[in-house]
Amino acid sequence: MSVRELVVLGTASQVPTRHRNHNGYLLRWDGQGLLFDPGEGTQRQMLRAGVAAHDLNRICVTHFHGDHSLGLAGVIQRINLDRVPHPVTAHYPASGQRFFDRLRHATAYRETVRLVECPVAADGELDRTESYVLEARRLWHPVESYGYRLVEPDARRMLPDRLAEHGIAGPDVGRLKQRGELNGVTLDDVSEQRRGQRFAFVMDTRLCEGVHALAEGADMLVIESTFLDEDIQLAVDHGHLTAGQAAEVAARAGVRHLVLTHFSQRYADPTEFERQARAAGYTGELTIAQDLSRVPLPKRG
Repeated sequence: MSVRELVVLGTASQVPTRHRNHNGYLLRWDGQGLLFDPGEGTQRQMLRAGVAAHDLNRICVTHFHGDHSLGLAGVIQRINLDRVPHPVTAHYPASGQRFFDRLRHATAYRETVRLVECPVAADGELDRTESYVLEARRLWHPVESYGYRLVEPDARRMLPDRLAEHGIAGPDVGRLKQRGELNGVTLDDVSEQRRGQRFAFVMDTRLCEGVHALAEGADMLVIESTFLDEDIQLAVDHGHLTAGQAAEVAARAGVRHLVLTHFSQRYADPTEFERQARAAGYTGELTIAQDLSRVPLPKRG
């Protein structure tokens, strides 16, 4: 059975707190594991969340501020220590190659795993697998930053009542799928288009075109909301979003499930983020991320 869920490893912004670790987010997508922005302490949070190094297939870094990348050294060494049997691909801004190199080789260890470096230098498609296309879009932050988006290819949903109506059953269903037509019955007669799921990951940024492009039509949007709306000038000054801004993006984009995260240490009460997101007009499913929580992707419509 396929599993698609977000495992939240950390939700703090620049400074961790007693209850919030630095950033870290694992997306389980069927048999794949994508680790986003491993901040300091990610390896320990993985242990607490029941995430093994063997679960990782990709590491996606949005930018090279410490709260989003200092955990890379430990995660990469753990992948090698545990002798993960498959290659692991790393995506990160190309302009930060020197930071990636330093973190990858921060201390001495034996390399046993093939780590494939795939730096991001422009908007567009990064990779394509059977179950998703991985894309990147440039964000607006004091250092070069990219957001990521997974798009599942559209498929066909077979309709049992129409199949029965046309007398198609058993192996004939597979033949019809393969050929597109069987005994005068077309695939359109007995099925409908099933839209693929979409997941978007947006971290440190001001509002920009990239934010909206990543969020458009997402089934789940994980997005920073570092500040509350009353501190919007701080958000602008430091290249971040407020809870209201993030919610407005989600409402405009038709996001089904909004996950707010990356909270400034100045706020102790997370309920205010939810109140401001609702006040901004977002009416879909809403999660205020907490460390070590699991958030399932919405079921397909």
